[in-house]
Amino acid sequence: MHAVRLHAFGPAENLRHERTEDPVPGPGQVRVAVAAAGVHLVDTSQRAGDPGNPYGLPELPSVPGREIAGTVDALGEGTDPRWLGRRVVAHLGRTAPGGGYAELAVVDAARLHELPDGLAEDHAIAMIGTGRTALGILGFTELGEDDVVVVTAAAGGIGSLLVQYARNAGATVVGLAGGPAKVAHVGALGADIALDYKDPDWAERARTALWGRAATVVFDGVGGPAALAAIDLLAPGGLHLVFGWSAHGTVGGGPLDIDPARLAERGITSRNVLGPAMLERFGGGETGMRRLEELSLAEAAAGRVVPAVQRFPLAEAAAAHRALETRGTIGKVVLVP
Repeated sequence: MHAVRLHAFGPAENLRHERTEDPVPGPGQVRVAVAAAGVHLVDTSQRAGDPGNPYGLPELPSVPGREIAGTVDALGEGTDPRWLGRRVVAHLGRTAPGGGYAELAVVDAARLHELPDGLAEDHAIAMIGTGRTALGILGFTELGEDDVVVVTAAAGGIGSLLVQYARNAGATVVGLAGGPAKVAHVGALGADIALDYKDPDWAERARTALWGRAATVVFDGVGGPAALAAIDLLAPGGLHLVFGWSAHGTVGGGPLDIDPARLAERGITSRNVLGPAMLERFGGGETGMRRLEELSLAEAAAGRVVPAVQRFPLAEAAAAHRALETRGTIGKVVLVP
């Protein structure tokens, strides 16, 4: 088979598309003929050798990637034979060695979800990781028709889903993105107001468009100046829910210069929603993660949300990494063998 392998930590060019041996499933495992593999910002951090990577650094050489969708083509000893030939999607887990950037990948059968009819593999990839995170974030608030929601990274994989969920709940949505193409995409998703956060006057334009209404929730995947301006739009008692810090160019997060006393005066709650707290409402730990995956896939299968996907050929994994690192992508980045 062909796979993308990393032999040395460093720039995206270190990712090499090459021929390697076919993996063999062990007991309780299956092998999947991969139709789509997910690319995550955490993959770029691992590739670069960042010791602060939340998943740790792999032993080299390694095949990156933790999200796969395709068809089961081989079974390990003791695996339920009913999996053979089924279309599946799986997240390989935080502690797994990776292996997704390949034509064939091995995964524990316990991690599999059968793909619902009509749900494409690339859309399933967007929902198995990014989608479950979006639903987990939504668990921190109950949106309704009275809400005004600001999404700061609205063209990204998570942000594009949050825009749709908020609109489905009847909320008024202000979607922020960087550049005309991304802003147009956010508008097409259904945002009531789509603005470019690179425009220094975007916040004032938002106030004008909202006719004096204040925001009740900010879903923040950017941090930096855009987040500070979004917080200023919040009404007293509003929520600032942080799920990313792309303005800082980091995966694990970084400080946002917010004066706690200033927030307290306005009754605003600001919190990082990633981590174990996200799972508590869904059973906690692996149980909660599994539940979020099931719910996320069901939302896409029912057509209630349509994930945004940007595809790259497997052989162009390096280009996918460069685009993701420079914030040049829209939606979830997916490799297609």
